[in-house]
Amino acid sequence: MDASFDAQRDAGAGAGPAPDKAGIPAADAPAFDILAPQSQRLPLVLASPHSGNAYSAAFLASSRLDARALRKSEDCFVDEIFAFAPGLGVPLIRALFPRAYLDVNREAYELDPEMFADPLPAYVNTRSPRVAAGLGTIARVVANGEDIYRGKLRFAEALDRVSRCYTPYHNALRRLVDDTRDAFGHALLIDCHSMPSASTAATGKGGGRGGNHPEIVLGDCYGNACAPAVIDAAEEFLRGLGYAVSRNNPYAGGYTTRHYGRPRQGIHALQIEIARDLYMDEAALTRLPYLNVLARHMTELVDTLGLLPPHGLDRADAAGVRHPRLGAISGPLPRPCHSFPLFPHGQASARHCPPALPSRKKRAAGEPAAFSLGRKRPRSALRQRPRRGVTIAALHNMNAPPAGFKSKKNFSCITSR
Repeated sequence: MDASFDAQRDAGAGAGPAPDKAGIPAADAPAFDILAPQSQRLPLVLASPHSGNAYSAAFLASSRLDARALRKSEDCFVDEIFAFAPGLGVPLIRALFPRAYLDVNREAYELDPEMFADPLPAYVNTRSPRVAAGLGTIARVVANGEDIYRGKLRFAEALDRVSRCYTPYHNALRRLVDDTRDAFGHALLIDCHSMPSASTAATGKGGGRGGNHPEIVLGDCYGNACAPAVIDAAEEFLRGLGYAVSRNNPYAGGYTTRHYGRPRQGIHALQIEIARDLYMDEAALTRLPYLNVLARHMTELVDTLGLLPPHGLDRADAAGVRHPRLGAISGPLPRPCHSFPLFPHGQASARHCPPALPSRKKRAAGEPAAFSLGRKRPRSALRQRPRRGVTIAALHNMNAPPAGFKSKKNFSCITSR
């Protein structure tokens, strides 16, 4: 098996941008690249949105942190763990810019107004839990809570980053997903991430290789983003290899999983979070020998998911989905406002805004939780802004809303890495 795995890995590794003397790729690197197979043989697309490490000189000059501190936000080496994909006949798209520069696993404009010297347009989402935690589309802090920038930015800088990095990345990802569905009748998007080991320790999940926290977290937005057969197969396979696996806790899925996962339309999305202490030294930011073993296991997982029978996926959501607190939900699923793609000047149409949730009184009376098609936004945690300085740790546990929230409603399905 080792020889075949090495061959697959060599086929998908790609050259990538040439590193400079500090080990950081050159500043003129493209926004993303696609490791494409000669011919696609499985109905899967892999994405690695947070493994980019091309830190430009201009970005480093604007930051109060050095490159090593900024890398705390990276999903280091995740693109290497899944670089076998082309050898299996599966494309892999990976962002080359760092997450600290721009996060494509967010809405296009989730921005903190306190980061900017000029007023933000009305279409900018300034009230999400991610913005409040400092982890919006342009992050205010790195993963350990340290501020990134020396001074305030101009909104023109945000527009430039979105146009140069965010929009091309999602245009390419959308083409890959749509082409896969057209070719196979359905598509499965796997959004690949890593998580700091400290962020999962509080869940108290045991098992695996001697740790006291989940080693792999599978997120399907509580059944909204993919057919049950997909996450069931993934969990069963990983547990069979001895991994401690958790579902949707503490990460249920980010923007990519929510936005692209449309089971009724034949597009399924699954987020995979891998604990970094499995494969890397988190302090030194170096690889551990187990990275190669983990890569082999991910090879087998992708192959297993690619061979799922299509008829099992065609029945996805046939009986509706279940919200972790509201119960069974019928009708169109709620989606985030300002969904990608944006219209000219950034306005989102009415069909991209989340429909109103049924009132608490109606739910108590047993009325069906069908969603209306109006633009009215639910009065929920989305509309309330938590206090700063206390939300980073809370963001690591999606079942515990940050301090300052008056309601837990909806929090667990909107917070993500």
